[in-house]
Amino acid sequence: MAGAPHAPADAPAVLLHRHGHVAVVTVSRPHRRNAINRVTAEALAETFISLDSDASVRAVVLTGAGGTFSAGMDLRDFPVQGRPSVPGRGFAGFVQSPPQVPLVAAVEGWALGGGFEMVLACDLVVAAEDARFGLPEVTRGLAARGGGTFRLPRRLPYALAMELVLTGAPIDAPRAAGCGLVNQLTPAGGALDGALRLAQTIAANAPLAVAASLQVLRRSPDWSDDEAFARQDEWFDPVFASADAAEGARAFAERRAPVWAGR
Repeated sequence: MAGAPHAPADAPAVLLHRHGHVAVVTVSRPHRRNAINRVTAEALAETFISLDSDASVRAVVLTGAGGTFSAGMDLRDFPVQGRPSVPGRGFAGFVQSPPQVPLVAAVEGWALGGGFEMVLACDLVVAAEDARFGLPEVTRGLAARGGGTFRLPRRLPYALAMELVLTGAPIDAPRAAGCGLVNQLTPAGGALDGALRLAQTIAANAPLAVAASLQVLRRSPDWSDDEAFARQDEWFDPVFASADAAEGARAFAERRAPVWAGR
């Protein structure tokens, strides 16, 4: 594409940086608008698997390089590499199996097709005011099989989700924020900083309590109240019995900031 930035052939497709207890994962294929091919999906899977094994990571931010979140599946590489999915983990190596800590999307520019489905696999979304989201698969004779057809109605009003999926029309960030899909809006170029601030706020809380709450939040939308009260104890009993719970009570009584041990 004319004007698109170019990257060396051997440049890594996925970058990882640490900011204290927060990891930032960047899809770095700006020359392809961060479109996902099989190699990138496998790199994302390896990155998230590695982060899940690191107890010091308490939150993750996912973003794209070069002012675009992701244009979705790389149609140019598809004939050679096949679908950019990883068995058991789905499109982009994570939409079917997101990390065990909160995942925050930092969205600049477009999040299209599979790129939007990557956003929908995140727990929280920070977007620039000029960001746009869309599932245009039906306009290309395809279907959104990376979770878009069933996750979008959970994040937007049903009728609006139906319209976006069946027409392929995009939605801009301000409207998405007004409907609850986007948690925070930032000026253009500010999504990553905003997502980092949000992730660092989460990471400052007790890690066991955050992890347990996250699991219940992710799993409970289809539970009845009776089922939810019964099943939440699986995650919450260990939290209430933890050293961090005792530390939180002591810190409150002593009027100081808690020091979390993660146990």
